Parts: sequence; C-alpha cells; structure tokens
Amino acid sequence: MFKLPEYLERDHDRRLRNHLYTAARGQKPMLVLVRGASCTGKTRTAFEAVQDCLPGWQLVFPKTCEGLIALLDTGVPDQRTVLWLNEAQNYLADPERGEETSAALRSRLEESGPIVILGTLWPEYHRALTATPRPGQDWTDLHPHARALLEHAVVVNVPASFAANLLEGPRVHRDPSLASAIITSTGGRITQTLAAGPQLVDHYQHHTEPHGPYGHAIITAAMDARRLGHSPHLPIALLEAAAPGYLTEARRAAAPDGWFTHALAYAREPVRGVASALEPAANPDGMGALPGVFCLSDYLDHHARTARRYIFPPEAFWTAARDHATSAADLNALAHGAHTRRRNRIAVDLAERAADAGEPSALYELARSHFGAVGFEDPACLMQKAADAGSLNALVRLIPRYISQSDIRGAERLAERAAELAFPYGLLELARWQERTGKAQEADRLFRKAADAGHPYSLLELARWRERTGNTREADRLRRQAADAGDPTALTELALQLDRDGDTEGAEQLAQRAVDADGLYIEAGDLLHRAFDECEARKGTDAFILLARRHQEDGDLRTAARLWQRAANADDSYAGNSYALTLIGRWYDNLGDTKGAEQLALRAVNTGNRITMRELVESRVAAGDAEGAERLAQQAAAAGYLSPLSNLAELRERGGDVESAERLLQQAADAGDPVGLSHLAKLRERAGYLQAAERLLQQAAEAGHFSALSDLAKLRERAGDVESAERLLQQAVNAEDAFGFSRLVALRTDTGDPEGAEQMQRFGLEADGSTARPWW
Repeated sequence: MFKLPEYLERDHDRRLRNHLYTAARGQKPMLVLVRGASCTGKTRTAFEAVQDCLPGWQLVFPKTCEGLIALLDTGVPDQRTVLWLNEAQNYLADPERGEETSAALRSRLEESGPIVILGTLWPEYHRALTATPRPGQDWTDLHPHARALLEHAVVVNVPASFAANLLEGPRVHRDPSLASAIITSTGGRITQTLAAGPQLVDHYQHHTEPHGPYGHAIITAAMDARRLGHSPHLPIALLEAAAPGYLTEARRAAAPDGWFTHALAYAREPVRGVASALEPAANPDGMGALPGVFCLSDYLDHHARTARRYIFPPEAFWTAARDHATSAADLNALAHGAHTRRRNRIAVDLAERAADAGEPSALYELARSHFGAVGFEDPACLMQKAADAGSLNALVRLIPRYISQSDIRGAERLAERAAELAFPYGLLELARWQERTGKAQEADRLFRKAADAGHPYSLLELARWRERTGNTREADRLRRQAADAGDPTALTELALQLDRDGDTEGAEQLAQRAVDADGLYIEAGDLLHRAFDECEARKGTDAFILLARRHQEDGDLRTAARLWQRAANADDSYAGNSYALTLIGRWYDNLGDTKGAEQLALRAVNTGNRITMRELVESRVAAGDAEGAERLAQQAAAAGYLSPLSNLAELRERGGDVESAERLLQQAADAGDPVGLSHLAKLRERAGYLQAAERLLQQAAEAGHFSALSDLAKLRERAGDVESAERLLQQAVNAEDAFGFSRLVALRTDTGDPEGAEQMQRFGLEADGSTARPWW
C-alpha cells in the first residue's frame, strides 16, 4: 500500500498558508497560484496548506473546462469553498474554451466570498498566458481573459529543490521514502525522485532490446508533439505514423511484425511501479480511459522542453501530424510551432488543414508574416484564403488593400462579412474613406449600414456623422440610443454634455454607468472624481492608480501620494497586478522614498514582476548610487532573480569598471544565470580569451539562453569554421530564435551565396534545416 512520505515545510509553505488564512478571514474571493516546474511538489504543497488552513471547507475539483463552466454558471461554488484547478493550464490554455473559462473565473472573483480558487501551474505556461505585446508589435492576443485573470492572482513559487540543511535532520531519515530519495537525488531535487521522474528519463534514454528502440521512437514523437503545441491527448495513430522518422533505416528494416504493439507496451511500462512514459487519458465524461489516445508523462514533457529544445522533428512527424491530428486547435498550434522555427511550407500545410476544419487563425498568422513584405508576394494568397475560411483578422487586414486598389465593391463585401462577425469597423472605415473623398451620399449609406448591423458604437459613429452634416437633433437621438445600448464612449460623451449643461446628478449617473461598462475615460475630468466611490468598488487597484495620476497631474501631490499608497496596499486579489506595482514603484522612487521603492521592488519580484527591480537598479546607477544599486541587485539575487546582477554588470562595464562587472557576472554565472554566462563570455572575448568565451557561451546555451548560440556562431565564423557556425544557427532557429534565422540568412550572403540567402529568406527551411525549395 502506497503511503505519502512525511511532508517537509519550506518558506513557500508559510507564504501560501498566510494567504489562505487571509482568505479565510476575508469576505472576498481569492485566486492563488502555486507555480513550479513539473514534479516539484505543487499539488502536495497545495493539499497540505488547504488541509491545515481551511478545515471544514468544501473542495470542488472540476475535471474539464466544460465542467468548470457549468459549475460557475449554476452559481456555485458557494462560500467557504476551495475550487481546485490542478494543472491550471489545462483549463486556461485550452484552445477551444480556455478564454471562456478564464472569463467565467474572473466574474466569480467579482462576487462575494470567502472562496479560494487554488491552481497549480508551470512557469512556462504562466509566461505564455501573461505575455503582452510590445509597443508597435503586430501581435494577435491569444489569451486576453487569461492574462487579465492571472493579474489578480497571488503567486506562490515552489522551488525545484530543497535546501541542504532541511535534508540533514534526523526526522527525514526516519521516513524510508524520504531517506531513499535523499540518497538517490542530486541538488536537493527529492520530489522529482519521489515521482520517479529521473527513472522515467533513464527508461527513455537507455532503452533495452528488442523493443526499447521502437518504444524510444514513439516516446520521442510524443515529446515533440507536446513541446511543439499539441494538446495533452495524443492520438495513437499520430505516434505510430511519426515513429519511423526517429528510427534508422536498419531499425526500420528489422522491425518485427507487431512492432508498434510491443513499442507501445515499452512506453506504457510502469517505472518503479509509479509512472509510465505514456499514460491513458481519463474520460472526462465518465469512468475509464479515452480510446485511441495517450498522455505523455509531465516529467518527460518538462524534460523534453530542455533536452530537445534545439532539435526540430523529422519530416515524418509533420506528415503524421497533418494526417492524424484530430482537432483544428492542435493543427493550428503545430502550425505555429513550425512557423516560429521558420518551416513555412510545413506550417502552411498544417494551417490549411486547420482552416478546412473551421479554424483559420493559423492561416491568418502565416499570411500576416508575409503580407505587405517588400518584394514578397502573398504566398498562395494566404490572406485571401484565411478570409475565405472566416478569419475576422484576415477580413479586416484585406479591407485597406482593397480600398488602396480602388476595389470599393470588394472592400464593402469584406466589410459586410466582418460586420456579420460583430466587427462593424470595416464598414465605418470605408464610410470615412468615402467622406474624405467627398462622396457624402455613399458615406451616409455606409454609416447607416454599419449602424444597422447592431453594434452600439456604430450608432455613435452615425451620430457623429449626422453632427458633421448639421443634423444635430438626429445626432443627439442616435447618441442617446448608443448610450442606452451600453456603449461606454457614448455614455461618457453624454455625461460630459450633461455636466456642461449643469445637470450634475444626471452626469454622475451616466458616469457610473460608464464605469460599469469599463469606459469612464480619464478625459472625463471631474466626473472621474465624483464617480470614484463606484470606480473604487468595481476596479480596486486600477481605480486608485487612475485617480492618483489625475491628482498628480492637478498638482495635488499629497492626495496623489495617499492614493498611490492605497494602490500599493490594495486587496490581495490585486497583489499580482504587475503593472500597478511598476507604476507605484516609479512613484516612490520619484518622491525619494528609497525604502518604500525597494520594498515594493522586492514584493514585485515575488509576484513575478521583474521590471520594477530592473528600473530601480538602473535608477540607482543613473543617480551615482553604486552601493544602492548593488544592494538591490544582491537582494534580488537572494530572492532568486539573478538578472539585475547581469544588468548592473553591463552598466558598470560601460562606466569603465570592468573589474566590478566581471565580479558581478561571475556571481550570476556561478548561480546558474545563463544571461550572466553570456555576458561574461563577451567580456572574455573582448579580452582576447576566445576559448574561454566559447566555453561560457556553450554553457549558456545548455542552460537555455539560445541567443548564446548566435554569439558562438559568430566566433566560429570568424575562425573560418562556417559549417559549425551554420549548424549552431540552425539550432538557434530550432529554439525559435528569430535573430538566429536572420544571422543564418546573412551567413549565406557573407559566404558568397546571395541567391541561396534570398531563397532561404523567402521560403524558409526544410525539416532537416536545409533551405526550403520554392513552394508557392
């Protein structure tokens, strides 16, 4: 009979329990994320904390997105409930219902409590779900609701290893499981050993005859499918069709009858009686396993993302994915994985299959990457294909092209289709174009057509058009109609109008309705102040920040300071608001409140926000406070965030203090920071120690800093080893390094092959890394 080993509490356990005690005493829901890599003990951490802090609370564990949404729709979970979301990425990143699930959870956080939504999450999924576009970047926002939800989360990080002193006491050696794990683990990583992770890797890597090599092939196919974007449920047919690509010709020729059955049995063999490389997928609607699919072990999934990060799957894998991936979402995800690694032909093949299955978003993304590029034709009219398949983004993107080509009828057809998808802005843009060209009658017809599509904002635009043409009475009627339909801009404009007319009460009522619709703009001036109580109740930290900025602009610094402080101390449900912490940290620093700024920067680091700390270190350097800058960087390093050491070193080197820079970089490198290793390598290179630089860059690449491969390739190219440089750059491309691809193209030009460079730039790479043949 299996018995859980004795639980060893660490610092993160105390932080988690403090949050749960706070939730139990409060009257508001709280979202808590226990974040850590695979097999680090996230689930056990959460279980022990709930058992200790929330006795008597009910535990609700929905198995699927559908079950969770249905649960929330019925008005439960009720108060004093833990809503348990183990492996929260399976809910929030679900390609079909993840955004709907995130929106439903956000709504529940706005209701009464106490209730705890407790999830476990891998760091890479957290980064993917919270990623934001950079200014000026053409970027499709895949997870807006998930990102907004996770901004409200209290994050507790679970380290991958145990401190040595925690594993030395006599108590741990009285537990046979713990004692065995401590003896057989390295670096204090005992939870992974307890979960049989290293044994699974050994079973995979050191496979045995006669069936091990074939089992190894299908496990590798499963690893590549997961890390390239496939959902956890992997079709058996895909694994069987992909496996030959991972075998030598001799192995394929020697394959016995029934090879796949034996290979699958090898992959399904329990390791230490605990875990298998491939596990059955539970039926979400009942008992038993789903037929025809398997799930890859979490530990092997996590291992593959490191061990195979620089490897691109063989052609056979992609053919198998095209033919046997069973959902449009999986095809889309794999198309994205191929495209970011510059395998454009493969990506288009998968994206077209996804579009045929009713999901054209990947086709649009591929078209967008080529659309409008100077000298590049739209490959196989991808943008038009995406629009024909129903991609709203493609429709919107094509409308200006049709207008620029004077194909107004074509533009209107596209705009009408977009309006059918609840996007009236194409018709409005076309109407404005007609207005600018002096065709008032056509403009009026298009404004009315947009309004007839039923979007409230279109009514407001029609009102503005009527106003511009002198029909103010009709404009007022339409503006009120748009406000009655809930358009926040119309509500704000009417509120301002009433305020100017002296109807204070009516203006405030409309302002509060605009707040309800997330539309009370800062331009509303005094109305923002008068609607503050409502805004505070509904928006928490955001309201404090918005109002603090307003008082700051008005010169009322005392009130602004009070509001910034309230924002910093807002309810725990907003404690993870990274943007808020950054703004507040800047405010403290500008006021000269050194202690407050530093405390906030450390708090931000603990919630995953590292911008505040970096900005503060740079501010100290700019102010000439070298001692303060280093103190902050060392505090960040003690909290597990090493990058400020590298950033500070770079600033010191620029200032001429090379010795100090080298000391800081060596400290970061010794602590395992790949950025520190890479920067230290550049110092060694500038000093003429090229072999040492190469060694450090190789270590940085092995630690996951793939841009180090491009730097290493430069050294190899300068040494005349072009073949090695090209191989390293191909590995960088396989790790999704866009700069690596640019360098690979440039290398072709530098070595006297401009035609080959142009072909590579236009058509991308084949699966084996060679230049793709023309495919459109």
